[in-house]
Amino acid sequence: MSTETVLVIGAGQSGFQTAASLRDKGFAGRVVLVGDEPGVPYQRPPLSKAYLAGTAGVEHLHLRPEDFFAEKNIELVPGRVVAIDRAAAQVRLEDDTTLGYDHLVLATGARNRTLPVPGADLTGVLTLRTRLDADNLRSSLDAAREVVVIGGGFIGLEFAAHAGRPVTVVEAQDRLMARVASPEISEFFAEHHRSAGHTVLLGTGVTALHGSGRVESVELSDGRRLPADLVVVAVGVLPETTLAAAAGLTVHNGVVVDEHLRTEDPQIFAIGDCASFPCVQAGSVVRLESVQNAVDQARSVAAAITGEPARYDSLPWFWTDQTGAKLQIAGILGAADRTVLTGDRADGRFSVLSFRDDVLIAVESVNRPPDHIAARRLFAADPRPGYADLAASSFDLKAHVKSRSAA
Repeated sequence: MSTETVLVIGAGQSGFQTAASLRDKGFAGRVVLVGDEPGVPYQRPPLSKAYLAGTAGVEHLHLRPEDFFAEKNIELVPGRVVAIDRAAAQVRLEDDTTLGYDHLVLATGARNRTLPVPGADLTGVLTLRTRLDADNLRSSLDAAREVVVIGGGFIGLEFAAHAGRPVTVVEAQDRLMARVASPEISEFFAEHHRSAGHTVLLGTGVTALHGSGRVESVELSDGRRLPADLVVVAVGVLPETTLAAAAGLTVHNGVVVDEHLRTEDPQIFAIGDCASFPCVQAGSVVRLESVQNAVDQARSVAAAITGEPARYDSLPWFWTDQTGAKLQIAGILGAADRTVLTGDRADGRFSVLSFRDDVLIAVESVNRPPDHIAARRLFAADPRPGYADLAASSFDLKAHVKSRSAA
């Protein structure tokens, strides 16, 4: 029996998947999963969707029931790791407990960016990252009259879509989801939210929050004040790299890892939201925040630990559900120089194909799951299809997949 210990810091999606995949691959050593939240590991995506809306309970969040961890002999250790001693190959928890390791996996995730304006610490100014955050938001919504969301990315818009009432979304960029979506998609979602009764303010910053103890208004960069008794701050996240940096590991927009997701210390891996890795599809070093990336990187690390190392090259894909408009993205958008829209935009069922140098780099699909599935199959092909290839199929992704399969 193996006497090795794999210690995973972070009991989110990537940490849990590492532990589960190790057992799936027959790893017989000790698997320890350290998490700083009570209870069994849970998934975060429903927090801004079904859980927030009250249509999914706590049990729907759990990645596995409690008895799964006992059956798989995965040790769940509650607590916060405060230091990594690389020389001794051990970590120290906040209560001074120490845990040794043969392999250490950093799955520390990310933390919410703070809003650097006066009044950000007023009561009624909330964020959404954990189950406790979602619980606080749900209870606060019951009494709120004027709700303002600061940030027009996935989390802010998902909250708006599932809040059950009209809200005001304030976005500093000139379009929604500017970091991850094409202009065509941004425009559609702005229209979608406005048609649902939400106010969407673009190209508008926030300079201060005002109130006497509790937030009462939001001051905008153009001098206007919006009444608000609940403000949701959703201005992005930062990778949680404090432990890695203190341990002397290289950090640059995340913990820097190689193509096998290993840091410069051969005993230490980093995965998920906290890791900066060489992405095959992007052709550069990136950090991705998605369930797909968390799960696939965890499986890759489990394979490496069990003697099957391979370059991490999984296709990135993302999704967001905003009540009646489900967006699925395959690939890395980057700087596209040509786009093609297929489907029926007026009906809210369409896809945007993005090309760079006439090579397909991303497909964004709104309420068209078959396009998304076909796109993922096309991205797995070698070579990747170009503009001329898809034009020959009238940009019908399913038809193009079938034609390639028949060839």
